[in-house]
Amino acid sequence: MHSLQLSNIESDMTAAKHIHTETDEPFVEAFGGWQERSILIVDDEPGMRSFLQRTLVGRCSRVEAVESVEEASVLLGLRHFDLIILDNSLPGKAGVDWLQEIRELGLHNDVVLITAFADLETAIRALRAGAADFLLKPFRVNQILSAIGRCFDRTHLRRENFVLRRELDYHVDLGVDGLVGQSEALQPIRAAIKRLATVPSTVLITGESGTGKEIAARAMHYLSSRSSNHFVPVNCGAVAPEIIESELFGHVKGAFSGAASSREGLFFYAQGGTLFLDEVAELPLALQVKLLRVLEERKIRPVGAEREIPVDVRVIAATNRNVEEAVRDGRFRQDLYYRLNVVQLHMPPLRERIDDIPALASYFVRQLSQQLGVPPQELDSTLLTSMASYDWPGNVRELRNAIERWLILGSIPHLAAAQSSTQSDASNGDESLDAVEKQHMLKILAETSGNKTEAARRLGVSRKTLERKCAEWGV
Repeated sequence: MHSLQLSNIESDMTAAKHIHTETDEPFVEAFGGWQERSILIVDDEPGMRSFLQRTLVGRCSRVEAVESVEEASVLLGLRHFDLIILDNSLPGKAGVDWLQEIRELGLHNDVVLITAFADLETAIRALRAGAADFLLKPFRVNQILSAIGRCFDRTHLRRENFVLRRELDYHVDLGVDGLVGQSEALQPIRAAIKRLATVPSTVLITGESGTGKEIAARAMHYLSSRSSNHFVPVNCGAVAPEIIESELFGHVKGAFSGAASSREGLFFYAQGGTLFLDEVAELPLALQVKLLRVLEERKIRPVGAEREIPVDVRVIAATNRNVEEAVRDGRFRQDLYYRLNVVQLHMPPLRERIDDIPALASYFVRQLSQQLGVPPQELDSTLLTSMASYDWPGNVRELRNAIERWLILGSIPHLAAAQSSTQSDASNGDESLDAVEKQHMLKILAETSGNKTEAARRLGVSRKTLERKCAEWGV
């Protein structure tokens, strides 16, 4: 009994803090980021709708007003709104009841509930249903603007934290397109990235593992009109098949065992920005169907939800697989392939841009020496010659790992061993590049006692790629 009373007191105190009165602090007019936001007003009083529209038009990209939850539901099915200003006293249905319904449907729009009645119970219900703020009528301009500002700030912070957690290992201090080198093979890539950044088309980036597909995707985003919003990467091959749908589209409370609360998906965090689907060929066939629908209709359906949610997201996909072969084998849907492959950008392997190795190696020395806390070292001509003679099956990622090993240990053992093997193969004249790659990968596997995760890290390839190679070799 005591525990229940304490819980109620805490809830009342929380709700009371969200009931703002005319004594609130003045709003500071700093509208950074508001110009790209959209707001839906739901209120049956013409005077209140007019007041809110006059206040917000010009500050936000789109402001729309309706007088019923039925009209609001129609608009939410057509387009995305960053925030809803919702009156509680509406004809037919209370605003707080409709708020509870849309939350159960999987809609996560921020909501500011407004009411003419100072009812603490209603405030508590609203906050428990997911309202971001609660205002009493009549309120001043500075009060509604402050409430909206708090919502936008919280949403921005939540998205920032989410994206930063996914990018802890990503560092960039490169030029505008993030690419290092001036080789002939890189020039058409640079030109294509700049052109593709100006259009909203879906792009499929192909190339071997470690060739810089994500860097190219990031460049398209940061050079585009979407650069003020987030670039959200996801490795489709690294997410378990049973949770990938929830990861992308989100889910509602109770959608499956363990779904104790609703959760927003990656499409939500990429709203207005770019979603990068790396290793897209690894998606399960069932999810490929749903992704195709999203790309065609620009709407997502969270797991367990009863309605679709409009999204404004540019999708860039990438793969190191032969997708046409996967289509022929029935492992990838042909219609999705055509939808993703509106424009294709192929990233060349490092062995086709040997001229860029000195610039790449120097860049990694500068970057990694700072991260490792060791003094930068100068790359001598002998080492650079060895690097230029090596085939780099792990491409730029393998080169980066090799430089890190060199800075720590003072040598690159596998480079010398592979070079020796290559010379031996050349003298024998009977072994292919695949044989050299196999020998090198098996050597690293032996050094790591069969630990594929560690071996993949040393090789600069994904574990899935290493496992596929081992399966091909019968290891």
